[in-house]
Amino acid sequence: MMSESEPPRPTVLTPPRAKLRRPRFQFVWLIPIVAAIIAGYLGYRTAIEQGPLLTLTFASADGLQAGQTQVKYKAVALGTVESIDLAPDNSHVVVKVRMNHVGARFLNSHARFWVERPRFNLSDVSGIETLVSGAYIAVDPGTPGGSEQSQFAGMEEPPGVRSDEPGSTYVLTTNSVGSLNSGSPVYYRDVQVGEVLGYDMGNGLGPVKVTVFIRAPFDHLVRPGSQFWNISGITLGTEGGVLQLQLQSVQALVAGGIAFALPNAARGDAPSPDNATFPLYASEQAADAASYRTQIRLVTYLDSDVAGLVPGVPVQQLGVQIGVVTGVSLEVDEARGTMRVRVDMQVQPERIHSSAALRQGLDARADLQRLVDNGMRAELGTGSYVTGQKLILLTNVPGAPPAKVTREGDALVIPSAPGGLDATLASVNDIAAKLAKMPFQQIGDNLNKLLITANGTLGGPQLKQTLAQLTATLQTANVTLGMVNQDFGTDSDFQRGMQQLLQQGSAAAQSVKALGDYIQAHPQALLLGRSGP
Repeated sequence: MMSESEPPRPTVLTPPRAKLRRPRFQFVWLIPIVAAIIAGYLGYRTAIEQGPLLTLTFASADGLQAGQTQVKYKAVALGTVESIDLAPDNSHVVVKVRMNHVGARFLNSHARFWVERPRFNLSDVSGIETLVSGAYIAVDPGTPGGSEQSQFAGMEEPPGVRSDEPGSTYVLTTNSVGSLNSGSPVYYRDVQVGEVLGYDMGNGLGPVKVTVFIRAPFDHLVRPGSQFWNISGITLGTEGGVLQLQLQSVQALVAGGIAFALPNAARGDAPSPDNATFPLYASEQAADAASYRTQIRLVTYLDSDVAGLVPGVPVQQLGVQIGVVTGVSLEVDEARGTMRVRVDMQVQPERIHSSAALRQGLDARADLQRLVDNGMRAELGTGSYVTGQKLILLTNVPGAPPAKVTREGDALVIPSAPGGLDATLASVNDIAAKLAKMPFQQIGDNLNKLLITANGTLGGPQLKQTLAQLTATLQTANVTLGMVNQDFGTDSDFQRGMQQLLQQGSAAAQSVKALGDYIQAHPQALLLGRSGP
């Protein structure tokens, strides 16, 4: 029992036993959960769609930007540039491109990559759209069947032919390309049907190989007999006495060009296969001459100046081209110890003989010998007085001395004669030689003596006396003519008598005429006399 003075003890309360409860779900947690799910999905999608890494090398990174520049094919994005670095030797740039799953199919050994940017040159204008959209890396997948590859050397210029463009590629051989370059046009009947892809000089000792592409369906016109020729620049010449200026196109003038044709004789041939080889001629005339299947090599030697005579000029007979000059060279005539010019020619007998004669065969040497026996000679003629171009003329020379057609290897040698200006100069020299032989000094001395003698004779007394006598004789003749005029003039008795005599004669003639008319009408009057009135 507690005393009243002790304070009361506090009552100790035992706390109730705690019960644990699970917290309720908070909807605010949905936001990070959904975000995590989306992030995971995007990461997974990116990992699935991300393609391989492509490595390209270019000479310059002009127009390329990491993270922005794309790889495109037919305006479809195939990847994006991740990084651009310099090569360890600083000679080029290395571009890393992350391709997508679509672009992965383009990584084969036949693919080609280049930077598509604005290009302005004489033969091509391309990439104009990149002025607004910016440069991008273009790709050509190439032909199917290439091996897998992820490193490429990028092209500095777009390829002339894309793999999806139908057509064929051919090789032309020539000794000089002129102004031909990549992109130069190829024409058929003045229509552009292809372009030059490039050329290869090889070791520089052989002909230049020019690669051209002909688009379909025009590539079927390229056949074994097709003729290609260079049309670069301007062709100036004469035809039929008319000065002609030939220009294929402005593009061919500044960037060069090639034209080809299919002769009638080659239209039955099958189309040539891809990469077939053809010669590239310097002009259309040279190509036309080569289209004849029968060729006869001729050689002639000239002793005159041949300035203006170059390979490719025509050989004419009676104004018609029958061949072309193939070579002009200077040689030493060992037999005479003088210099002379050797002219090589190709003559096409198909221009002269009929097809029937060609089928039967011809003896070129015998035919030429008959022509030479009749006076045919090779002469140097003038093709154009404006350009100074010369040509070879096969003409008949009257009184030409006999000559023989000889052979040098596979060529026939025909005799020549001076022609054109040289013949004129030879005639002038002949006349000058004859004039030089005339004794002009002796003739002059004789004329001088004759003048002295004539001067002495005209000034002598005998001539003066003769002139005085002639004067007196003329005076006497004048008096005599006056007397004759008085006696026989228009008012003289003699003149009046003559008039009367003529009148009487006219009357007698009329009487005789009347008698004749009467006897013709009355012939019996000759026996019986005139009866009646």
